[in-house]
Amino acid sequence: MGWHKLLNKNATKQVQICPEASLWEQNRFFMKIFFWRSAYKILTTFCLLGLTAASSPVKNNQDVELKIGIVQRFGATPTAKLQLTPTKGDRLKLKWKVDNQQQTLITANPVQLETVMETLPQAKVQEVVVLGDFRTFETAEDSARNWRSQGIEVEIAQPERWQVWAKREVYSTPLVRRLLLQGIQASGQKLPYLDTQILKQVPRVSWEINGKRYSNNYLEITTNKNLIRVNKTEKSTNARLYPGTLNLQPNAYGTYSLVNKVPLETYLRGVVPYEIGTSAPPTSLEAQAIIARTYALRNIGRFAIDNYQLCADTHCQVYDGLNGVAQTTDQAIAATTGMVLTYNNEIVDALYSSTTGGITAFFSDVWNGEDRPYLRPVVDAATNTWNLSQNSLADENNFRQFINLQQGFNESKWDVFRWHKQTSLEDITKDLQKFLQVRKSPYAKFKTIKAIAVTKRSESGRILELAVKTDIGVFTLHKDEVRSAFAAPRSTLFYLQPLNKGKPDVWGYAFIGGGLGHGVGLSQTGAQNLAKLGWSSAKILQFYYPGTEIKILGDDIKPFSTSSAPKTR
Repeated sequence: MGWHKLLNKNATKQVQICPEASLWEQNRFFMKIFFWRSAYKILTTFCLLGLTAASSPVKNNQDVELKIGIVQRFGATPTAKLQLTPTKGDRLKLKWKVDNQQQTLITANPVQLETVMETLPQAKVQEVVVLGDFRTFETAEDSARNWRSQGIEVEIAQPERWQVWAKREVYSTPLVRRLLLQGIQASGQKLPYLDTQILKQVPRVSWEINGKRYSNNYLEITTNKNLIRVNKTEKSTNARLYPGTLNLQPNAYGTYSLVNKVPLETYLRGVVPYEIGTSAPPTSLEAQAIIARTYALRNIGRFAIDNYQLCADTHCQVYDGLNGVAQTTDQAIAATTGMVLTYNNEIVDALYSSTTGGITAFFSDVWNGEDRPYLRPVVDAATNTWNLSQNSLADENNFRQFINLQQGFNESKWDVFRWHKQTSLEDITKDLQKFLQVRKSPYAKFKTIKAIAVTKRSESGRILELAVKTDIGVFTLHKDEVRSAFAAPRSTLFYLQPLNKGKPDVWGYAFIGGGLGHGVGLSQTGAQNLAKLGWSSAKILQFYYPGTEIKILGDDIKPFSTSSAPKTR
């Protein structure tokens, strides 16, 4: 099944233009028509750069529809409110069902969604077997894959942190859940646990129109212009303009999600400005547009448990509606319409981060799971600044020499390229205890830290293992756990230096490192420097994702599958 059939069999919506948009933005429709006529000419240029086009380009009257959770857990606080407002001259249309009968109300006035706690006539037990808590979706996804290989059906959730749950519809009774947990723990796995909550109250959403109050668990909100302002706070200046339609719907955590149904190309207008900025050089904006489109399509199954596809924050890509649209980013999106990054005709895992710290990383340097051949260490410099083949950063001395280099990298002029953060042992202890408590680790009961040391690094210098010696024993943090366990580091590309500050005992540690984020794939800051040097978007993407190709999204491009991602080492 092709991408358009897979995501939306009836996807025929065209890009909606904001009524406050400039004349250039209104002319984007005509630019798109022109683009498709000239697409093959453009792709011929890519072919000269070693890139090829798909044989079945997407028609210009089609666009994939996405479902974005713009408010993921509405009702988690009993006083939560959301104000929905139509644009000037438009009206809100609200639809819901009562006893299978369609109810519809239309209003030109703002509508405020409110939550109140409803007391249940009888307490309700909400229970799930949690098989693991994780910082990122990528690690949770690998854990889920491992549990499935053991014959246990699972689902990935995000009540706050990412979790892997035993599938609720399969393990649906208290007895079955306890038998499952006993069997898992008998095999020696101690981290899974039973999360049981006794609910005496539940949130209910209501809204008022023309003096009458209504309430329902499902609500669809549309307008004639396909534009709705959503205010998540009391300040009217914080309202965000969202294209498409909105759905209020229950989620897996006993609260509600506000979901924005929006065409992919329109969605990108609310992503690219917030991810890389509107003043970045044109070819870096084009590179960002291509990987943002690719990333979205790769991750459409991320929130299956809650019946939407992507979130709107840094756990996915930042999507903040159309408030920040600009001519520069709209041009980049229009110039790359339908383009995705592929490897062996399969859509890639288009990971990217703010700043690599001078070197990108293997996928497995940060998360568990199969390496992707196009995600591997690349020295983030336009010239030969460091010979990685001769000076591996797995060696601690090499790493310290590398991390103290300041010049010659694409990111050298950025504040977060290098950083130095001092933290007291008292604060480190509090952070670690909190982290271990969330993970239900027996080491959460430790009182004092005796020593901390990096015991294993990857070829790209990322920390693979960090040992912590405490009064009750030694435990090891792995990979991206390190960023969760400490407040100080902005990446896992750092070394530790003990500090005494004139005292006989250790006062704390200095975290000395570089980069911001996981460091896998494209560097947004590095891409901007390469663009300033005259690099095309195609060349930038080839640099950060070696061996990949830009193609037009079509039925012959396969969805990403980790089972087909070969190991690179």
